Amino acid sequence: QVQLVESGGGLVQAGGSLRPSCGFSRTISSLIAMGWYRQAPGKQRESVAIITSAGTMNYADSAKGRFTISRDNAKMYLQMDSLKPEDTAVYYCSLVDRGRQYWGQGTQVTVSS
Repeated sequence: QVQLVESGGGLVQAGGSLRPSCGFSRTISSLIAMGWYRQAPGKQRESVAIITSAGTMNYADSAKGRFTISRDNAKMYLQMDSLKPEDTAVYYCSLVDRGRQYWGQGTQVTVSS
């Protein structure tokens, strides 16, 4: 098992930046797929940025050019720049290890106009 703990959300004005992080309870192989998702009120959870098991980064169209996903052995990060009010949501990190998907508890990101 692995526990994921997000931090680094918050309130920011439009155009600002945030860098949420996701800590792992143990060292995670670089061959494991992981990513960031978000869920806005009244909407379904959606993928924002993914690192595949091959190390490729994939981004939702809404995130391309503004968000950057990265990781090391202890944490995963989401650098979010040029934030917009429509980016307001709870952001979750997730990974798949040995066929099981794990989720963090989520961190709130609020972007004011």
